[in-house]
Amino acid sequence: MRTLIFGYGNADRQDDGVAWHILKEIMTRNHLPVSDELDIDYQDETNQVDYVFQLQLTPEIAYDLNKYDRVCFIDAHTGAVPEDVHFERVQSRFQNSPFTHHLTASSLLSIAETLHKKIPETILVSVRGFSFGFSRFLSDETIQVSSQATDIIMRWMAEV
Repeated sequence: MRTLIFGYGNADRQDDGVAWHILKEIMTRNHLPVSDELDIDYQDETNQVDYVFQLQLTPEIAYDLNKYDRVCFIDAHTGAVPEDVHFERVQSRFQNSPFTHHLTASSLLSIAETLHKKIPETILVSVRGFSFGFSRFLSDETIQVSSQATDIIMRWMAEV
């Protein structure tokens, strides 16, 4: 089963970049090469897992989703959901947004479904951010909850 682990956020805005840190931790645990480059685009052909980090979700990503059986999106949240680490199974559903640079995972799946007539099993792991200053370092609070998110994703990856 081909899997995509896709993190997004702004790694230069402290906790907004938690997905970048989580991706690097997952790759480290899986004994893969890790660098401090912001752009992550790594294919682990042995385990059929691709790792990607970008600033945001874009409609163009939908074109490539047909290559995958499973997708995990990782993002930060600002406390709009009650859990520090929010896990959900994502369904295809187009959502209008008043923001021009905001595309949800559900809307992205909707685009993919329109293009390919199928979608991969998809989850979203969203981690509470506490500080959004100009730094690549996470706040202490987000460091604590990011390890919980990493564990959740590692367990999900092992479910094959």
